[in-house]
Amino acid sequence: MTIRFAAVGLAHPHIFDMARRLREAGARLVACWDDDPGNLAAFVRAFPDVERSRDITAIFEDRAVDLIVSAAVHDERAGLGVRAMRHEKDFLCTKPGFTTLEQWEEVRRVWMETGRRYIVYFGERFGNPATVLAGELIQQGAIGRVVHMAGFGPHRLFGRIARPPWLFQRDRYGGILNDLASHQIDQFLFFTGSVTAEIAAATVANHRHPQFPEFEDFGEVLLRSERATGYLRVDWLSPAGLSTWGDVRLFLQGTDGYIEVRKTCDLQGRVGGDHLFLVDHHGERYIHAADAPLPFMRLFLDDLRDRTERAVEQAHVFEASRLALLAQREAKALNRSTSV
Repeated sequence: MTIRFAAVGLAHPHIFDMARRLREAGARLVACWDDDPGNLAAFVRAFPDVERSRDITAIFEDRAVDLIVSAAVHDERAGLGVRAMRHEKDFLCTKPGFTTLEQWEEVRRVWMETGRRYIVYFGERFGNPATVLAGELIQQGAIGRVVHMAGFGPHRLFGRIARPPWLFQRDRYGGILNDLASHQIDQFLFFTGSVTAEIAAATVANHRHPQFPEFEDFGEVLLRSERATGYLRVDWLSPAGLSTWGDVRLFLQGTDGYIEVRKTCDLQGRVGGDHLFLVDHHGERYIHAADAPLPFMRLFLDDLRDRTERAVEQAHVFEASRLALLAQREAKALNRSTSV
């Protein structure tokens, strides 16, 4: 059975990667829609064989469409997902999947009523070869049990990609911890084997961009579970001189060793990204992981056909998203006059 999917909500460039990976995994892209003509035109240029729909309702009512894929503005994703599930379709969106706990509660309620999937694509884990390889090594026992994770997700605010006005509107983008740090929270639960965690402390700030009073350009979180602890830091402060959009790092401390992943670059070192360093009782090891396979989309399509949970569990998606929302809600704001 070939999964047929439609791309609805094209506001974020992550839609291109998700659509491409789904097609590579064997799904068929049959339609696209956005209320912004510029977003729609850009998507059609990337996928010229797709049908451009003028009517979003027709997509949801088309019983031949199995899956809705979305990178709509953050605060619109939950509503689209609810609509998809109520039309007997599964839903896949880029992170974050929610901007409020009320949205989270509604989506979870509709999921329980319909049995349809609402999956958030945490691309920093699912779409990064070095991170996928780190997960495989840990499952093999390479560093023992992971007892601490430190994750860093810096971003460049201005550069090759023009940032839309909604990114600076708090209600629309949902805050820096709910947005960017959702990646690291997902990874903390996954790598430490934690079902849940508590927010021990959280901080947000607007250090450099007072012209955007609702924006946060820095955030950090301390996480604690029954199995491990973690520290997460995200920001929009990557300098112009950096060769990539952000020097993303992951540190995993195990009982028998540790792993460092340099996801996007190796400063003054090896060219490119996807660098993995492993240290255990036998020595030090470097692995260039760029060619490691990315099984998520293939497993996800199998899950849709077989109603299994091999790519990611729905409960994990909900919990990672809930913790990101809680971290955002409970965060102490520095620079109160310029940070909301």
